Amino acid sequence: MRSKTPLPQLYPGRSRARRKHAFFALALAGVLTVSACGSNSSSDDTPESPSGGGANGTVGVILPETATSARWESFDKPMLQSALRAEGFDADVQNAQGDVQKFSTLADGMIAKGVKVLIIASINSEVGGAVAAKAKRAGIPTIDYDRLNLGGSSDYYVSFDNVRVGELQGQALITALKDKPGAQVVEIEGAPTDNNATLFHEGQQKALRPLYDSGALKLVRSQAIDGWDNQKGGSTFEQILTGNGGKVDGVVAANDGLAGAVITVLKKNGLNGKVPVTGQDATADGLKAILRGDQYMTVFKPIRDEAQAAAKLAVALAKGDTAGADALAQAVSQDPKGKRTVKSVLLTPQTVTRAEVKQVTDAGFVKPADICGGDLQAACAELGIS
Repeated sequence: MRSKTPLPQLYPGRSRARRKHAFFALALAGVLTVSACGSNSSSDDTPESPSGGGANGTVGVILPETATSARWESFDKPMLQSALRAEGFDADVQNAQGDVQKFSTLADGMIAKGVKVLIIASINSEVGGAVAAKAKRAGIPTIDYDRLNLGGSSDYYVSFDNVRVGELQGQALITALKDKPGAQVVEIEGAPTDNNATLFHEGQQKALRPLYDSGALKLVRSQAIDGWDNQKGGSTFEQILTGNGGKVDGVVAANDGLAGAVITVLKKNGLNGKVPVTGQDATADGLKAILRGDQYMTVFKPIRDEAQAAAKLAVALAKGDTAGADALAQAVSQDPKGKRTVKSVLLTPQTVTRAEVKQVTDAGFVKPADICGGDLQAACAELGIS
């Protein structure tokens, strides 16, 4: 059923992450010990170390939730722990489970305990900025992790090049629709309170806007989804599809969870496999959808690289080595709300279509057994995934 009230439009403004050029790759390569394939595998990580086990002190880490993405507990947590332990630091890693009050309470406890550095993967910019301000008053450096807190005060930020993530999604959809002039596109975006979602959309528009403007593609609707809620994303897409007479030729879905919700609706309408859908995160479900032909692509972000970069940066700050931290953070990100430039580590994302799924399993992020069962055995055999 079509919504009786208009759906709110996507992001009123845009922010941009820009890179300084020359030295970042060399500086990062010199200080990070990363596998050649950027493996995200957490299978070789040991369990969480007991509190106080690090000879150099403790680094606090607050993660946002587990409801919309398994990455935080499955990958970020063990990888940050492992990287920090290797440097002689204990890692106090806690998850706020989507509760802003819990996020703040966890931060209060870590600040009271006297952590050397606080790494913040915030639920939203408001709570992230408030926590950073508290830590700063206590003399504790903070790092915005994965999500930049707009209007915050962290001096450093570690993430992927999120504008590039969106650009890869847009470019992939253009390739998929190259034989359909005037193709009708729906955009299902992430939470408007998540600066990353804004950056993803900015990157998508770099690729898609010229084609919308020329008429080569037609934008039906662009819609942000509060809280990255997959169920809401599916129902919203269904409303848009119904309102457009059941017609759609391509869907920009901001991540694999939203892509899965879109695909469920497409299946109900006999359109799955006929309509290319983008994604992000290279989840097992997303990769299986790609192998089945229901999802066109995803974006692989080697989380191990991100966790190790954050740990190296935290170690430098804990030791008071600002020069070492600056050598890592050779990129910059713009915070338009705070009217500031934030020193950043921005890592490179990778497009994954059907032909590249093996690269993700080879990297150890997803095991072949997680995606190759049942009806997908033949597809995995064809692609050499075993």
